[in-house]
Amino acid sequence: MQGEEVKKLDVLANDLFINMLRSSYASCLLVSEENDNEIEVETEKQGKYIVTFDPLDGSSNIDCLVSIGSIFAIFKKPHEGALAPGDALQSGRQIIAAGYALYGSATMMVLSAGHGVNGFMLDPSIGEFVLTDPNMRIKPRGKIYSVNEGYEEKWEPAVREYVKSKKQGKPYGSRYIGSMVADVHRTLKYGGIFMYPSTVDAPQGKLRVLYECMPMAYIIEQAGGLASTGVIPVLDMVPTSLHQRSPIFLGSKDDVEDVLKVIAKHATKA
Repeated sequence: MQGEEVKKLDVLANDLFINMLRSSYASCLLVSEENDNEIEVETEKQGKYIVTFDPLDGSSNIDCLVSIGSIFAIFKKPHEGALAPGDALQSGRQIIAAGYALYGSATMMVLSAGHGVNGFMLDPSIGEFVLTDPNMRIKPRGKIYSVNEGYEEKWEPAVREYVKSKKQGKPYGSRYIGSMVADVHRTLKYGGIFMYPSTVDAPQGKLRVLYECMPMAYIIEQAGGLASTGVIPVLDMVPTSLHQRSPIFLGSKDDVEDVLKVIAKHATKA
């Protein structure tokens, strides 16, 4: 597959998401990573839910067969009557359900509707998703850190100090796939920390709030972990634009608290 095919698969996945959601009669407003503007469902098909999604996350990895996935969050329309501007820009605390699908050595769906996290594996022989990982919980501390170390020279000093500390004493293992769904799924299963901090070139970070950071933060919190921008919990954010970006630190509670202490220490010095 060449670059053009990747684009086609992105578009295909996006069209599939939009068409299924439109025809479900459950949604009224859709926010996709692939569309500049929000998509309003035709009035006669509208339901009460707002869905934000990244139809194919990590799609630049398709050519080399690395696991990719889909991410989504579901919000309620905040009022009765017609849609109003800003209806999609809700705090992460308003999420009523979120999840991701991982297309790897098997196809897995990880979901939460606010009562813990459950994982379902696709069984191709029956064409159904089977509950294989009930009540998923993330360890309080892990042994793995996950960050793109190619950007080390462009990180804030606090992040550099924290990552350096993970290489000393009894060092953590370093794992970074570069596909958010795969990296977060491993962090959920094995514990540890996943980071996408801000850089000199991307002071707001790279990952998008509404359909990458918030859904993953929701899953991780529901599993007993933490997800922070480095300053506040990711789910406390109230985005001001559809494609807003944010730094993110998520994973095992103790590991995330460790990096937040280093960030706070540097902020006090500044």
